[in-house]
Amino acid sequence: MTSPQASARPVSEAEFDQFFEDCRYTAFRLETLQVYDVSYEEEAFRRFLTDGEVITTSSHQEWARIVGGRRRFHRVHVVVEPLTDYLRFECVWAYRTNVKAGEDVNVLPVSEGSWPAGIPRSDYWLFDSEHLVRMNYASDGTMLTPELVTAPDEIVRANVVRDRALHLATPFTEYERHFDTDMRPL
Repeated sequence: MTSPQASARPVSEAEFDQFFEDCRYTAFRLETLQVYDVSYEEEAFRRFLTDGEVITTSSHQEWARIVGGRRRFHRVHVVVEPLTDYLRFECVWAYRTNVKAGEDVNVLPVSEGSWPAGIPRSDYWLFDSEHLVRMNYASDGTMLTPELVTAPDEIVRANVVRDRALHLATPFTEYERHFDTDMRPL
């Protein structure tokens, strides 16, 4: 097996963005964190926590442009219930609009202390089933440098994980039926 250091290299922000433009058929995102620290969400998250307000930002329009069209975008987020404030926000602020834009958003709910077999506790993007970008985060959810993984066995494993995660997950539109408009359990 190839060492992780030899099979991955850092990806610049511009190169990472180019994967979204260049992907021809599919993009898949596995999310496993319960909190992400994303600078462009700060104001929207603050307002959601303060008064439940959901604001639209330029990132919504940009994501709709990216996922619209002929390609298929899929996402599975493994969420620990009860949902963190951040996950409630993400569901209301991002996932509802992502679904409207055409993204296939899915949720894999688990309880504290359990994790689905065969699903790693690490995030990645997989473009056209062949370009694997490992998403590295600090413990507080801050994005570190993403890495392009080139080892064929790791790319195959990411495809297997994608298929398993999609099989186990629930479509977001079905998942959210169990919550009120602010993603609090009914």
